[in-house]
Amino acid sequence: MNSLLNKLARGLAAPVLILALWQGICALGWVTPQALPSPIAVGLKWLEYVLPSQPYDGNQSWLMWALSGELLHDAGGSLWRVIMGFGVGFVLALPLGLVMGANARLREFANPLIQVLRPIPPIAYIPLAILWFGLGNPPAIFLIALGAFFPILMNTMAGVSQVDSIYLRAARNLGASPGRIFLKVMLPGAMPFILSGVRIGIGTAFLVVIVAEMIAVNNGLGYRILEAREYFWTDKIIAGMLSIGLIGLGIDLAMERLNRHLLRWHRGMQ
Repeated sequence: MNSLLNKLARGLAAPVLILALWQGICALGWVTPQALPSPIAVGLKWLEYVLPSQPYDGNQSWLMWALSGELLHDAGGSLWRVIMGFGVGFVLALPLGLVMGANARLREFANPLIQVLRPIPPIAYIPLAILWFGLGNPPAIFLIALGAFFPILMNTMAGVSQVDSIYLRAARNLGASPGRIFLKVMLPGAMPFILSGVRIGIGTAFLVVIVAEMIAVNNGLGYRILEAREYFWTDKIIAGMLSIGLIGLGIDLAMERLNRHLLRWHRGMQ
């Protein structure tokens, strides 16, 4: 229990120090509230952003009323786009990465094209996404899928291609078929790389959704930050940014726990 408290204290030390410095700078008047509102002002705006805008009238369930806050609505829209776009990117990238990692000739054939397309940021596709899909969720999902596709593809290829040849030869000597070798040797051996790619891909997807929402849709965290910028609501901009950071932290912690759960066998071999 003491070790957990110590770890929590160490983790909170830096944020608390930054908040204290931030509040001190604002209290001394070194910056204007329009340029940098105080943490207290941002916290109050964040609570306003979270809480329902309408009083409870009894016509709907209490839970639905409690979840009707603007922040929860925007966060739900952003998460839905992330899940859909990441799902599309994952479904396309995983089998392609497995096949290319297992087949050296196919990898050499397709690698030049991949290396040309991979450095292009998904944001650069925004004009094409709008031209091809119009406005709304489809272009946003397309951009998110692009953001998730290449990290998963590259890590999957690297993982499959770097499986130790000793394991492959041992499986062949034991009479395993190529399909069984792929499923029982190559795929488990590549799993640490695949999960690393998934973790990076979902993080990239969450970054892309914010930019996509500033352009193509009319709700979500990115859209709300852009709206606040138009009206010079700096406190709401920072509240939205902090919300993005907290959600991103939650997603990363969930992925870390999933990795630990799925790779228990791998840690035992180290």
